Amino acid sequence: MRLEDKIDSLLSESVNSGDVPGVVAMATDADGTIYEGAFGKGMLGGTQEMTPDTVVWIASMTKAITGAAVMQLVEQGKLDLDSPARTWVPYLASVQVLEGFDASSAPRTRPPRRPITLRHLLTHTAGFGYPIWNAEIKRYYEVMALPAPGSCQIAAWRVPLLFDPGERWNYGINLEWAGKAVEAASGKKLGAYLREHVLDPLGMHDTAFKITPPMRERLARLHERGADGKLNAIDFEVPQEPESEMGGGGLYSTARDYLKFVRMILNRGRGSTGPVLKPETVDLMSRNHMGELRVTAMKTMMPTRSNDVELFAGVPKSWGLSFMINERKAPTGRSPGSLCWAGLSNCYFWIDPAKQVGGVYVTQIFPFGDVRSLPLYLEFEAAVYRSMP
Repeated sequence: MRLEDKIDSLLSESVNSGDVPGVVAMATDADGTIYEGAFGKGMLGGTQEMTPDTVVWIASMTKAITGAAVMQLVEQGKLDLDSPARTWVPYLASVQVLEGFDASSAPRTRPPRRPITLRHLLTHTAGFGYPIWNAEIKRYYEVMALPAPGSCQIAAWRVPLLFDPGERWNYGINLEWAGKAVEAASGKKLGAYLREHVLDPLGMHDTAFKITPPMRERLARLHERGADGKLNAIDFEVPQEPESEMGGGGLYSTARDYLKFVRMILNRGRGSTGPVLKPETVDLMSRNHMGELRVTAMKTMMPTRSNDVELFAGVPKSWGLSFMINERKAPTGRSPGSLCWAGLSNCYFWIDPAKQVGGVYVTQIFPFGDVRSLPLYLEFEAAVYRSMP
């Protein structure tokens, strides 16, 4: 059976069985698309078909794009990976380390032992967290009555560190602050910078923080899987008039658009119309930048938004400059040294420089690490590798 037929069957069966309302999956090599499939509906019970150009909230798949913007400015000498990030984002000079709470639930904090750098932010070793996966930060948000990180309010990101910068890995709001560094160094809003220097050069015209009218016509709805396993469409949208554009998770895009970004990385920085990053910059981004530290499992504090998640449990994983890196071969066939990450809405991508293949998979489902969607993604990826010589 051809690759196309195998994956078409896999994805369509999942839609027909009700595992996912709709799904788009695409794979590419360095030259072009090798698989493209879309099945199901943009909303459960609706009439709008999923297509490769269906617009979805890609959530934390935004991080890699923001990371590319940071590295463009590093190339130009306008940002530096190891200087204190407060050089560009003065607020970071005042961030404290959370040591607990006193008897009245007031936070106890102390100054960090070293400054936060952009390398810390890009590798999630600065000490920041998300309330979804950390009990202490969740309590801090509650005690301080802060808006949620996804509110796009700067107050939502003014939170303490969980440890001193560089001491361990913890997934958090790091790319929000990296995005602010992009703005400071470029003199432009993050979305405007991305449009001019990353998105338009790659032909990613359906990728933006603000959903345009043509994008809205193709927008899929988010769904939530209840305790009974059933999916229901919900009203969810990233603020469209944000106080600050969310470099860690605010973009809307399409699978077809995001595949262009994946292909650019496979081509060591070259897009279809020319270079976006230098080859040596992509090589730098693709290496481990956290030393002996390793990525750990993410334990949920908000089960409606995320399950407990560890991609490829048992495989040691490090972090490059905005990508997770598997240090050993993954069960799907992914080579050691491959790059990947995901989005809260059950969107996933991977980039395998060794085998020159990558892919994008998107659904619109909460909680993250969905019991049906995540296994389907991994089956899709494995099918791509099984088809390779």
